[in-house]
Amino acid sequence: MKMEGIITPIVTPFHRDAEESINYEATKQLIDHLIDHGVKGIFILGSNGEFHVLSEEEKVAYAKAVIDIVDHRVPVYVGTGCCSTKETIRLSKKMEALGADALSVITPYFLKPSDEDLYAHYKAVAESVSIPIMLYNIPKATGCPLSPQLVDRLADIENIKGIKDSSGEAERLQAYAQIAKEKDLQLLIGSDSKISYGYGLGAKGAVAGTSNVIVDTLVGLDKALKEGNEEKAKKLQKDIDVLRGVLPLGTVPSVMKRAVELAGIAEVGPARRPVRELSAEDDEKIKEMLHYYF
Repeated sequence: MKMEGIITPIVTPFHRDAEESINYEATKQLIDHLIDHGVKGIFILGSNGEFHVLSEEEKVAYAKAVIDIVDHRVPVYVGTGCCSTKETIRLSKKMEALGADALSVITPYFLKPSDEDLYAHYKAVAESVSIPIMLYNIPKATGCPLSPQLVDRLADIENIKGIKDSSGEAERLQAYAQIAKEKDLQLLIGSDSKISYGYGLGAKGAVAGTSNVIVDTLVGLDKALKEGNEEKAKKLQKDIDVLRGVLPLGTVPSVMKRAVELAGIAEVGPARRPVRELSAEDDEKIKEMLHYYF
């Protein structure tokens, strides 16, 4: 399986009801829009997908719905990483049974395992399923980075096939890229500001949160980079910064979700509490940002 192109880590749509229940109609609207505009994968239950505030029952139901909606048009990547190995294995097996194409396994969070702990964790998870696994490095959210030395060892495990790096650290990205060149490991960029840089190191794809909103910009950037159109790629990479500039208005993923709504893509609703909805003043700033693209 090739992990390549723009893969959208979709936001999980919620209703504005007391239960903040999942909105499956909006999920279909968002997915169809993204696939129609050229994304090469749908990634669910990541950071933008608010995996951390969904129950296991909700995750399984949502994954089943998404896999049915996508219907083999593009690969479906499902986040299954939990704090415990036991829980991660249980969820990974369930997602494989549902028909997920690949699993994304974030490092355990809150605690800080050693490299040996992490090696045993990922090995056990990988051996529990047969579909490809993508390592997910996002130390700013987990406090638990994947060292290049550990990634080099993990790359030798048969079905660990990729790594998504959201650290934004150039040196770490360089180290991962070198491992990817030497071993059967595919590098995906998880920091939207580093896509051009990462492709220059050999990455073939990006898990780009901003593609929830500005999918044409991201798909265009991927195409320009692969065609060697440096001038166009430089402009499109810079264009992403306009959206990124408003993201600090709220807690992840409140601004991204509101931008999806205000762009008329799908009524994806708010982020789950404790993340609050944005103010009317913030809405105006998001609308102003959207005018740059649409």
